[in-house]
Amino acid sequence: MKARDKLLNAAGQLFYEQGITATGIDTIITKASVAKMSLYNNFSSKSELVAAYIEERHQEWLQLFELRLKKAESSKAKVLAIFDAYQDHAESHYERGFRGCGLLNAAAEMPVDAPERKSVRLHKQEVQTLLEKHCQEYLTEHNSNFDLNSLVTHLSFLLEGSIMLAGLEASSDKVVQARQLADSLLEGAIK
Repeated sequence: MKARDKLLNAAGQLFYEQGITATGIDTIITKASVAKMSLYNNFSSKSELVAAYIEERHQEWLQLFELRLKKAESSKAKVLAIFDAYQDHAESHYERGFRGCGLLNAAAEMPVDAPERKSVRLHKQEVQTLLEKHCQEYLTEHNSNFDLNSLVTHLSFLLEGSIMLAGLEASSDKVVQARQLADSLLEGAIK
């Protein structure tokens, strides 16, 4: 494994478990088992490493979603695949347990105007766009006049609220419950 990958893996694990602010460069280097110069040969600063971590988490979630989307056989299943990907995220192996959305945890540590927060916001907007796309497909398929924006907003709140509670409880139960509520909302939107 390349030094960059070792550093990113170590930083990702430590940032998620301990927080970004609490994780020092020396701790990352030790966990990655690389020389200190390897860090600076691959990342110009801790901030650049944090940005790479956020991008890695974003891509990780997109991959989980794509796997679920491939199995979705209906427009409704495509919407619910977003919840399923969040459940998969919550049920992934974490050395010290699930702590919630790594991106939201990272954003919570950053100043309001930090570029890292903007990256997290862009990820959440992409998730919202996916919800909108698949909800639109679902409503169109069922000739429903239900308000798309209202449906997407409700589902988004369910999704994000459930992942936050799941992190607090270190369990995917709230995401599973949110998916069931989402299913009911989708059914209600076509009646």
